[in-house]
Amino acid sequence: MNPKRQKVHFIAIGGSAMHNLALALHQKGLIVTGSDDEIFEPSRTRLEKAGILPEKIGWFPEKISTELDAVILGMHASKDNPELIKAQELGLKIYSYPEYVYQQSIDKQRIVIAGSHGKTTITSIILHVLKHFNRKFDYLVGAQIEGFDLMVKLTDDAPIIIIEGDEYLSSSIDKTPKFLHYHHHIGLMSGIAWDHINVYPTYDEYVKQFDLFANSSPKGATLIFCENDDLVSVICRKEREDVQGIAYTAHKHDIINGQTYLLDHNKKIPVQVFGKHNMRNLSGAKTVLSKLGITDDMFYEAIQSFKGAADRLEVLEKTNDTTVFKDFAHAPSKLKASTAAVKKQFPDNELVAILELHTFSSLNKEFLGQYKDTFKSADLPVVYFNPQTLEHKKLDPISPEDVIKAFNNEKLKVFTENQSLKEFILNTNWKGKNLLLMSSGNFGGFDLKKLAKEIVKQ
Repeated sequence: MNPKRQKVHFIAIGGSAMHNLALALHQKGLIVTGSDDEIFEPSRTRLEKAGILPEKIGWFPEKISTELDAVILGMHASKDNPELIKAQELGLKIYSYPEYVYQQSIDKQRIVIAGSHGKTTITSIILHVLKHFNRKFDYLVGAQIEGFDLMVKLTDDAPIIIIEGDEYLSSSIDKTPKFLHYHHHIGLMSGIAWDHINVYPTYDEYVKQFDLFANSSPKGATLIFCENDDLVSVICRKEREDVQGIAYTAHKHDIINGQTYLLDHNKKIPVQVFGKHNMRNLSGAKTVLSKLGITDDMFYEAIQSFKGAADRLEVLEKTNDTTVFKDFAHAPSKLKASTAAVKKQFPDNELVAILELHTFSSLNKEFLGQYKDTFKSADLPVVYFNPQTLEHKKLDPISPEDVIKAFNNEKLKVFTENQSLKEFILNTNWKGKNLLLMSSGNFGGFDLKKLAKEIVKQ
């Protein structure tokens, strides 16, 4: 007799993390259903291909019944969501995304990568190296990685799971930071720089979450941390009973003719990622992997083929004269690291760097000052924001003058219309220049790959 297939319903299935989890559970053989009030690409096509795209857009309480084994609540769903209310009335088991992942990995060794920046890349490196050596592992990562179909994998037989641990809230009814739900055995903390001002309105409140993460390390755990970050060092060097602390710093490296090499004794190992922040990310990942049985020689063999995670200094187009990069950098620390990395890697090319202020934090007048002096590495720094986005997020208006003052950069150009920005880009002579496009959005609807092709045609 076949065991009963578990039936799981997703409230807000259309988000990147949620639809990946839905697909992973569908692959595992669970019966998956879901709802959402908007589903964008690529979520729509991927859910449709798997046969689990909701028939209608919207919320339908009638989908919620006692036949469900679990309801998974996405961050996009509010407290008054009609499907959530029905699930609560029926007394169904309601999980946040991280709670459910923990339940699925309760018998595994859990490795959790935390930090305001670098965690996606560190997680991606670990996955890449483990896959190179055909290790069995489950994972959860915040970006698409070459060679991996999904951003989530949950199986019954993998002994370990590698988790990118986010400090954001778990759901509208669970204000716990996501990374506290995973209960790590090995934890890594890459760096701390204030973010998510909408849920952590003060710097101290934000930092407290990382202190809680470190304090949640159980006896026998390992806590790996970047000693270049003073705050991380203070938090992670605290005495914790039976917890091993291991510090790491940027891997020794050299840059020769625009190519970065890792230095290991007398060997030079070429890698496809660059920038001091990525040398730290490599070192952090290498330290984690050493705890999982990956030797130095194995690491150096595998890392040469790592191309980076999607949207992390991703090359859109390249010629002998010009390279167009796309980067997820939007927070001040990420902006500073990415622009410095490109300029150091290609010192002879002029760097035009364009940042879109798109997130709640980046558009908040109180937070803008955090960007002071972060854009100094760009020869021509540019900021774009859409005033309508501020209205949509119910934020106080900001002016181009506010932005220039906050960044403390007189070279800064500011655009508030994306067509004007596009004209500026296409009218620029790109010979001997590199372009770095930084945003968690798309500059008001740009097809960035198409734009990059137009640039290098010049």
